Amino acid sequence: MKFGLFYELQLPKPYDRDTWDPDAERRIYHEMLEQVELADRVGFDYVFEVEHHFLEEYSHSSAPEMMLAALSQRTQNIRLGHGIVLTPPAYNPPARVAERIAALDLLSNGRVEFGTGESASHMEMAGFGVDRGSKKAMWEECTREITHMMVQTPYPGFKGEFFSMPARNVIPKPVQKPHPPIWVAASRRETTMVAARLGIGSLGFGFETPEELGERALEYYRLIREECMPLGHAINPALAVLNSLMIAESEEEALRRSASGPGFFSYSLGYYYNPMTGTRHRPGEDNLYRRYVDSSPEARSLFEARTESEIARSEPSEEVQRALYRAARNRGSIGTVESVRANLLRYEQQHLDTLIFVAQAGDRKHEHIMESIERFGKQVLPEFKERHETVHRKWRNEQLAGVDFAINSSI
Repeated sequence: MKFGLFYELQLPKPYDRDTWDPDAERRIYHEMLEQVELADRVGFDYVFEVEHHFLEEYSHSSAPEMMLAALSQRTQNIRLGHGIVLTPPAYNPPARVAERIAALDLLSNGRVEFGTGESASHMEMAGFGVDRGSKKAMWEECTREITHMMVQTPYPGFKGEFFSMPARNVIPKPVQKPHPPIWVAASRRETTMVAARLGIGSLGFGFETPEELGERALEYYRLIREECMPLGHAINPALAVLNSLMIAESEEEALRRSASGPGFFSYSLGYYYNPMTGTRHRPGEDNLYRRYVDSSPEARSLFEARTESEIARSEPSEEVQRALYRAARNRGSIGTVESVRANLLRYEQQHLDTLIFVAQAGDRKHEHIMESIERFGKQVLPEFKERHETVHRKWRNEQLAGVDFAINSSI
């Protein structure tokens, strides 16, 4: 497997007041820079950063292109992933996305991963006037045209259902040809299979178990071989999933340091994405962390997943509940070096391409995150990286035998 870090830039408010320390946002931005610089030095392959708007405490990452540009000058090898760019045009006009992705690719000497998606929170969609029922169609139309803009000279123009523009030469063009590898955010199995049919990587934000991943991997690569109609000008066959990371000398210490990280991640995600609560948030007033701490187990269950049958019947806006269930209950890679290695071996055996760690979450401490990154990079990562080159690439090549599309993948 390859490995990456995933950032929401979470910033819980202090329990005893409704405002942040005036230096808090500046601090977490610079802590992320330090963490990713260290990850680059110890051999991590990727960093992915979200784009979210107005989701106080859950995500203060509203301009990931700024952070990734800064990292392009402070790192050497780690690939810089948008995880994801919101592509419905009310969030980001397609030409501006193409320009930003290409400019970042130039700055980073060809290290960009182009993650795409829609978002489903009321706070974001209502804030930008995005229609929930149309957002998936917006994503596909705009993402397809963005790839054309990065490739065609000139771009011949477009008149579509959701955006139009006249003929223009969209510049600059990216270093990676025909364009950086494309991904889509996937919290459901169905989206992973859509990704396969479109020839793009699946950023599995559903905290899949190794067993679930094994079934998905085989079907994903079958669809790449047999049913793929590429969205872009090259395919990016790749499966990635999330896991929580915290390493310490003992299991107990790792759990203590992890504190409320996974729980707050799950609770705040459910708060904003659950229609029962996401529409009731009072911007600039509510203290989400206090609600999380004070809530009973029964109250917290409102923000977490229901049964599998209930999930299957739920509305698209509620599908994220599957991810909440796993985020809250999946211990992931929290423990000693030995227990983390054992957990990762289960994913490796199911042919995962990339595992992406949530290290910065909730009220975890910067020094503990740094220690975990360093321990992982020096004591766990090397053996998996070696097997990726000698074993996993062989398996991937077998899965892609006969695929005659151009492949542009960093896996």
